[in-house]
Amino acid sequence: MAAGLSAHGARFAQRHGMHPTDVRAVTVLLDASGTGEELTAGRLGAALGLNSAGTTALVDRLERAGHARRVRGRRDRRHVVVRVEDRAVGLVGPHTGRLADRATALLRDYDDRELAAVRRFLTGMRDAAGQEAADT
Repeated sequence: MAAGLSAHGARFAQRHGMHPTDVRAVTVLLDASGTGEELTAGRLGAALGLNSAGTTALVDRLERAGHARRVRGRRDRRHVVVRVEDRAVGLVGPHTGRLADRATALLRDYDDRELAAVRRFLTGMRDAAGQEAADT
């Protein structure tokens, strides 16, 4: 599943002249925007597993492409946050939305017991991956 999702994202990125990490970053920024969360470059980099140099290069690429911009935070003007631009919303939003719609349609056929098992498995895998990253 992870390999299939990664390949799906890579094909989308290639079709649109983006780096796969850029697509992942825009997706993270879209998710944050949807919940009203503001992400600093550091928090964006941490979400993607990037170091500070890699995060700077990423945000620079996103800005040059018109996908994101650095702005002062709404809650705390001392912070610089990365905000997703409408161009990226229009490009990446439908891509991730279609996949989410397909996943939702698949889940409609599961009963509560099956959904609980899927949730338990996915939560366990997320936690295992996080622990693996912490161990290395």
